[in-house]
Amino acid sequence: MGRLRRAYYDWFSKRYDGFVALHSRDKQGAARKFLADHVPVTAGGSVLDLCTGTATLLPSLQGRVGPQGRVAGVDVSMGMLKVARAKTRDVPNLYLIEAEAEHLPFGDGTFEAVTCSHAFYELAGKAQDEALREVRRVLNPAGAFLMMEHDVPLNPLVRMLFYVRLASMGAGRAFSILRHEQDLLSRYFGLVENLPVPEGRSKVWICWI
Repeated sequence: MGRLRRAYYDWFSKRYDGFVALHSRDKQGAARKFLADHVPVTAGGSVLDLCTGTATLLPSLQGRVGPQGRVAGVDVSMGMLKVARAKTRDVPNLYLIEAEAEHLPFGDGTFEAVTCSHAFYELAGKAQDEALREVRRVLNPAGAFLMMEHDVPLNPLVRMLFYVRLASMGAGRAFSILRHEQDLLSRYFGLVENLPVPEGRSKVWICWI
């Protein structure tokens, strides 16, 4: 990822949580709780959160694996990770790592589950395919990948901002998969299912090897 995009994420880190709430209309975080509740992980297990941003999902994931489990969050932005560390300093066995989604610093089969919330669309071009290959590699054979993304906003102004944000990040390919995620995910996973989210304007896909 280039320096300009990293600088953008560093700047955006202070505004990210509010922007996501605006898009999803889920100010209480019910959609992310829904995602965490559906992660198929055992007590004492391990979960990776891809493009973790400000770590909004990580405390809920840590609650799933318990005190003996471990949760890792990776992001390319030190600004995002700085906010994440401030929010999670009291959460045990939680690791924040600077890394690209398409070059994960973990061994094969390390995790029971991998999550990615409100971030996959921003991976530009071939980075999406490279990230999915890496997700499959670091999952154990019985593992699952859960991806939560914004549905297209209903409010015209918010919808415009949604599209502008995607375009500004150089993620033109995102427009072609906004309603066709299953086709892309099915290239890398044997079973892909959509989970209806009860709150907000988000959607969740669960993918099994």
